[in-house]
Amino acid sequence: MSSEPAIRCKGIGKAFQLYAHQNDQLKQILFGLWKTFYKEKWVLHDMTFTVEKGGRVGILGRNGAGKTTLLQIICGITMPTKGEFEVKGRIAPILALGSGFDGLLTGRENARIGAAILGLSRREVDECIEDIAAFADIGPFFEQPMRTYSMGMIARVAFAICAHAKADVLIVDEALSVGDEIFQRKCEKYIADFSRTGTILMVSHDLDFLENLCDRILWLEQGVVKEIGEPKRIIADYRAAMLAEEAQAAGAA
Repeated sequence: MSSEPAIRCKGIGKAFQLYAHQNDQLKQILFGLWKTFYKEKWVLHDMTFTVEKGGRVGILGRNGAGKTTLLQIICGITMPTKGEFEVKGRIAPILALGSGFDGLLTGRENARIGAAILGLSRREVDECIEDIAAFADIGPFFEQPMRTYSMGMIARVAFAICAHAKADVLIVDEALSVGDEIFQRKCEKYIADFSRTGTILMVSHDLDFLENLCDRILWLEQGVVKEIGEPKRIIADYRAAMLAEEAQAAGAA
């Protein structure tokens, strides 16, 4: 692992604008210079950390801790309200698998477009499209419109595209929770193989997988970094906190 940072976040904060009434957003556009028509909901606060080139960092935390928002910022899907970040190298963002696909296009057509969006040239897409089809392993459905696909089939195609993006940095958000067990094992093998040469930042509730794969764990709690460090220690602390919370809830009931 190199000491050169592949991902650098400094003071990242993210607030969403919440509007109480349907027409308040229009009022904000028209009169926002004079009055604010929304309330801010901060989901990330002063996030500062780095991931070295070749590093394997897992992110854990309860639902609503800000994990997905953080990954979306790093991938450039949404911008931070404050702070700055930098990513060196090509990113393969395995987020919200298949959310950008066109249901009227075939799996092959969507795969070609998706690979091009991730930065592959037309020649590179031509060279890897059959490998994408083989990795997805959905048979003749690859030539049919995606509106006929199950969620598992969409996930297979989306992951297959990212797996052939020739990326330097792999960003994963709970991709392994979609699809059948065979597909999940294939994804895990790909991620493990990628970890030997690339940089990984991933969210997962599979704590054993994170402990075996990662060299550091980032624990998010209510949009802030609660702990970051060696996987075995952080995961033990996290499990202890969850058990204590369950016991407290059971006692209150």
